[in-house]
Order: sequence, then C-alpha cells, then structure tokens
Amino acid sequence: MVTRRNFLINASLATTAVLALPSLAFTMDKKEIGLQLYTLREELPKNVKATLEKVATTGFTTVETYGFSIKDQFWGLSPIELKRILDANGLKAFSGHYNLGSFLADGNTTELKAAIEAAKILKSEYLTIPWVDEPFRKNIHDYNVIAKRLNEAGKICANSGLKLAYHNHDFEFQKHDDITGYEILLNETDKNLVYFELDLYWIIHSGNDPVKLFKQNPDRFKMWHVKDMDKINSALNTEVGSGTIDFKTIFMEAKKSGMKHFFVEQENNYNPNPFESIKKSCDFIAKNLV
Repeated sequence: MVTRRNFLINASLATTAVLALPSLAFTMDKKEIGLQLYTLREELPKNVKATLEKVATTGFTTVETYGFSIKDQFWGLSPIELKRILDANGLKAFSGHYNLGSFLADGNTTELKAAIEAAKILKSEYLTIPWVDEPFRKNIHDYNVIAKRLNEAGKICANSGLKLAYHNHDFEFQKHDDITGYEILLNETDKNLVYFELDLYWIIHSGNDPVKLFKQNPDRFKMWHVKDMDKINSALNTEVGSGTIDFKTIFMEAKKSGMKHFFVEQENNYNPNPFESIKKSCDFIAKNLV
C-alpha cells in the first residue's frame, strides 16, 4: 500500500536523482546542438546547398558561420542567399566568425560594418571575432589595445542589435609579466558589451581548466566550442567523446559559465571523413551531454 508519506519520500528521492544528473538538468534548458561550419571548409566551397542539407540531416539545428568577406561574401553567396538555404534546412545561424583584423589594428570600421550587415541578414545574435593576427598581440600593451577595440566594437554591435563575442585559441593564455592576455581581455572589457566564446579544446591545450575559469568569471562565456583532443597526439582534434576531454564535468557547469549556445568544431583528423565525424560528435552529445 502506498501511503502519503511513502509517496512524498519517493517523489523527493526521484527529484533529487534528476537534479543529480547534469544531462537531464541540461535538457530542461532545451539547448540546441550547433556546428561551426569551418569544420566543413573543404566541402562548403564546392556546394553550399548540399553541404548544409547534410548538416541538417546529421542532427544539427544551429550553425556558426565563418569566412565572410566583402568581396566573396559567403563562398560566393550573398547573406540573403545563404539565409534562404539555412531556412530551407531548418538551420539557425546564432553566431558567425568575422575577421576584423583591420578594426583591431587601427579602428577602421569598414569590415565591421559589412560584418554587422551580414549578421543581421542572417538573423544572428552574436558577431564573433575568431582570431588576432600575431603582430598585434605580442605584449600587455597590445592586449590593452585589443580590449579597447573590443569595447568599441561591442558598443557598435549593441547599437545595431547584435552582441559581440571573442573566440580564443591558446596564445591568449601565454604569460606577459605574470598576467595572461586572456586575463587582460576579461578584466578590461565591459561585460555588458563584450562576451566570450570559450574554445574548450584550446583552453585545455594551453594547460588551463575551463571550470576554474567559469568560477572566476561567472556568466561571461555565452558560447562554447566543443571539440575533443586526440588521445595520442594532443595537437590533433578528434570526434567529441572519442578523446581525452571530460565534457560531462564541463557541461555540469554550463549555468555558471552563462553558456547559451555551443558549437561542435573539428579542424582536422576526421575519421573517416568530415560528415561521419560530425555525426559521431552530434550523436555523442545528444546521448550523453544534453
């Protein structure tokens, strides 16, 4: 016989069990699995439409673009044309990587304005800076300048209805007189104007702990790049779940991070090919992490 007391005890235990499972708690937030399209950089220039159709059938619902230029747009397609293909396949481009080297170097806004126009056509939420050229990141002063430019770009983006994000590699974690470039960027940017897309592979490759970073800077990392580290050669990527990175522990801290979107990325070492690799990563994430 089930008494009221036993029912309440069992219900309480069941609730506790659910809360103890990070994957179930994460599902409640309805996160979508995204793909950074740089993963398919050899395929997209050949046939954008066919490539994005395969992305959708693999299980991804969101993408992050890359490669936009004023001259060639997106692999020869205008933002309007790309948006039509994305819509036809049920894909949303929440973010895009836009190279803004000239703006970071001297404040020239030509690239930035073109990127903002493209991102707005795609209905993106974030305009993300993926890289800083080596000549402009050699010392503390350089990172002070980058932080200043990020604040400026963040304000311009905000005035256009977009959010600015910064994507890291491992060079930002190099020490400059006992402080890293990444610490400078975190400390000297306005948290209401500049957001961070944390590349989990690159921070771990640099010898740092993403969970520790979340605790030190809660709610700053609105996006992640999820890519795994090869078990034999740490310089290589591998399919998510096939390498050495403990994603389950990291995903447990998604709320503290402030993460809203994440994107699978694999830059090399596909097994046996890019499409099979992204499917393996998507399947692992769907089954084990969200």
